[in-house]
This record gives sequence, C-alpha cells and structure tokens, in this order.
Amino acid sequence: MSSRTLNRSDLVVLAGSAIAVVLAGVTRYTHAGAVLPFVVAAVAVALLASLVGRCVDQLGDRFGAGATGVLQSALGNLPELFIGYFALRSGLLDVVRAAVIGSILANILLVLGLAFVVGGVRHGTLEFSSHRARTTTVLLFLATAALVLPSVASYVHTPAEPHERQLSLIVSVVLLVLFVLSLPASLRRGHGGSTPASATATDGAPAASVGAGSTEAEPTEAARWPVWLAVGLLAASGVLAALVSDWFVYALQPAIGALHMSQAFAGLIVVAIAGNAVENFVGIQLAARGQADYAVSVIVNSPLQIALVLAPVLVLLSLTTATALTLVFAPMLVIAVVVSVLAVSLIVYDGESNWLEGATLIALYMIIATVFWWG
Repeated sequence: MSSRTLNRSDLVVLAGSAIAVVLAGVTRYTHAGAVLPFVVAAVAVALLASLVGRCVDQLGDRFGAGATGVLQSALGNLPELFIGYFALRSGLLDVVRAAVIGSILANILLVLGLAFVVGGVRHGTLEFSSHRARTTTVLLFLATAALVLPSVASYVHTPAEPHERQLSLIVSVVLLVLFVLSLPASLRRGHGGSTPASATATDGAPAASVGAGSTEAEPTEAARWPVWLAVGLLAASGVLAALVSDWFVYALQPAIGALHMSQAFAGLIVVAIAGNAVENFVGIQLAARGQADYAVSVIVNSPLQIALVLAPVLVLLSLTTATALTLVFAPMLVIAVVVSVLAVSLIVYDGESNWLEGATLIALYMIIATVFWWG
C-alpha cells in the first residue's frame, strides 16, 4: 500500500487503535485495578471511533452531506448500542437509561457547542442549510417527544401506567418505522446530484461562510482511500468496537465505585461521551474547516438516530435479557432532554451560528452534568 493511500496521521490512528485494543484486552483479563481497565477501554473505544470517522470522511465526497451524516452517525452510534446491550445484560438499567438521554445531550450540547465555538472562532459566523437544519431538528423534537411520552404517562398515573413495557414496545416500533420513512429525505443529494457535499449545501448555496475576509469554505482534501479499504476498515472497526464495548461495561461498575460517582452520572456523561467520540472528532474537525453544513449534518443526525433507532432497538433487545428496559425515564432526565432540544432548535433555526451560541450550549451541558453528579 503506497504512502499516497495512507498518510502519516492515518498510520498513527491505525497503530494507536491496535495498541489500545491490545492494552484493553490485557487489562481486562489481568488484575489491573478498578480504574485502569475502564480508562484504557474508553480510550480504545474513542480511537476506534476516530478510525470510523476517517473511513466515512474518505467516503464523504462520494455520498454527499446527507448520506454521509446518516452513515457517520449510524456507525458512530455502534459503540453506544454495544455498550447499552452489554450493560443491560449486566443489570445496569439506570446506566442504560441515563446513557440514552446522555448520548442525545452530548451531541446537541457538548459536540455541537464545541463545533460552533471552534468554527466560529476560526471563521466568524458559520452558515449552513437552514432547510436541512429545520427538518432535522423538527424530526429530533418529535422523536424526543415520542420517546418521553411513556414517562409522562407514568408521572400522571394514566391508565397506561401499568402497561409501560407494552407501551414502550409499541413506541419503539413506531419510532423505527419513522426512521425508515425519514431516510429518503436524509439521503437526498443537492440539486446538482453529484456536487460534493463539502462544496455546496443541499439548496445550492455555499456550505459555509468563513468570515469577513473569505467567501468560500476551505478546500477539502480529495479522497485518497479506495472504497474497498474504507469499507473494510469500517467493518473491522465495528467488530472491534463490539469487543471493546464488552470490556468497557465489565470495567464500568468497579470504576463507578472507585470514583464515587452515581450510575446516573456515569451513564449521562461518561458512557455518553465515550460512545460519541466519532462526533467529537469529525463534527468539530469539519466545523474547523468551515464546512458547517457537513458538521451540522453529522452531529445532529446522531441524536436523531439515538431517539429513532438506538433507544427503540435497546428496548427490543432487552427482551433477550433478564433486564427489561422501558422508555420511562427519571423526571430530571426528561426535563434535561426537552430543554436541550428546544434550545438547539432555536439556535439552528436561522441557518447560522457563532462561537457565543456554541459556548452557551456547552455551559448548559456543564450545568446538567453538575446536577446529575450526585445521582
């Protein structure tokens, strides 16, 4: 394989991922304490997610912003799915529920906020397709509302309360059907059909405005990897992510006790951030290059798929475990996610952002994290 196919940073990520996976396996099966196996497994998950991000980035120019956002967020959520399933098998129900909500919050507050701060500081006001952003955030709001309705039914003691598991199963199936129906709109290219997503938005406008001194986004590096290599590494990363996620969950409970944190905080913050490493790396990187349309598509599609796919699939998978997962969340989790989705919807509605709006999202995330530190 020539040096033109894999550059130095590619090789560093590949080597780092391999080393981290091996170290995670060693610490898993040796007496390495309560915290070290957890930290090493989390690093391995993050590096594998970074590798996934590079693979999808190489495929991005071929697929367009919409398809790349769906693919990126779907593959980026694989570690969260694996972690959630193994946590259910271990009986960590509170961690799974908090992780579902935390994954949504980590993307729309922390990751999107960091992307707006980095992109805004470097390029000024970032502009993106307001039509796509409105469509995605409306879907996110509706999906989140459907996700928390079983919780509301439980709070107000409706006749549906004794049937929360059946209600959760029905809601899960409906959300999965909605996800399938939303795919055509998400995958649709721009008017030009073949124009790279990094160059134009879906409505034909420039993908980003990068400040007063420039009128176009920075050029993106042409895809170097052949399709077979990118797809092969995606598949290998997914398999390894499943393996490392099992080790991560195995080390989670001892680490919770050693670090004196609650299960709610562990799920809402620690597990959610570890499982959202793809968006942390790729979304922020895209915003730093001035590709706001691309960045928003990648980042906002992830919480949408968590609400439409990850949570419903975990509910269905819980039928195969001894721990029954329902969509009845703690009241503070519901309040946090509803407030956050409303805040993000207001910010992206006009199709532009700046660093201060990003800082506001990060501040809200820090406040929510502090509230849940004690459980």
